Amino acid sequence: MVSRGTGTYDFMSKAGQENFPVALRMLPVHYRNHLAAVYGFARFVDDLGDEGEPGDRLRLLDDVETDLDRLYGGSGPRLPVVRALTRTVESCAVPAEPFRRLLEANRRDQTVTRYDTFDDLLGYCELSANPVGHIVLHVFASADPPRLAWSDRVCSALQILEHCQDVGEDHARGRIYLPAQDLRRFGCAEADLSSRTTPGRLRRVVALQTVRAAEMLREGRPLVASLSGYARPAVAGYVAGGLATVAALDRAGHDVLGRAVRPRRGRLLAAWLRILTTWR
Repeated sequence: MVSRGTGTYDFMSKAGQENFPVALRMLPVHYRNHLAAVYGFARFVDDLGDEGEPGDRLRLLDDVETDLDRLYGGSGPRLPVVRALTRTVESCAVPAEPFRRLLEANRRDQTVTRYDTFDDLLGYCELSANPVGHIVLHVFASADPPRLAWSDRVCSALQILEHCQDVGEDHARGRIYLPAQDLRRFGCAEADLSSRTTPGRLRRVVALQTVRAAEMLREGRPLVASLSGYARPAVAGYVAGGLATVAALDRAGHDVLGRAVRPRRGRLLAAWLRILTTWR
């Protein structure tokens, strides 16, 4: 995922660094290079949206989109992070639209800091998370409508789990990704999100999002089952990371303030192997 971003890419960074390190290392170098280029772009965009001078962020994001236009228009991109995508875009036939949606997610982060309903949050994930899965499927030459739809469930779930893990950090940045409707339902005040420990009412909100994300990950089962070759262990790694994060949140009692709730490596590896052997 450099300092941490709150939107587009942090869940992807965790996927690359925590969720499937074994799967990533076993990939041939050309796949690793393609994924590194994609991760680098998404990370760069996320940092612009979070770390750039507030008055400059939209302009900087527009500059990146202009460079994407150069890439897809056949002229040479000027930004190294966009130029690094050239081989991936050309050899994997990745369309421009997922990259543009990642930019739009970061534009939205400049003006939208609260989401009223879970459906509203899923609408944000359509921009901030789901494009990642589309690009990954193109890298593995596995992008078709059913797989893209299953991938959307997995990627949205991973984004939601990341928001659950980082409630306090997001709030410190002025953003709340937990649905306001759910916060009201359980009697949470905004001050609860900056507490040193997680009040029980806020734990129940986090638990609800965790349950929703776990169900969405299970809905991604057909995606894993449909894949073969190197795509299968790679995508299974993303799903395993999500399921291991669900287990970590449950084990912590959804106490996410003042502590880092992360999956254990052993549980992650076990989940990955279980998915590979049983999700057929």
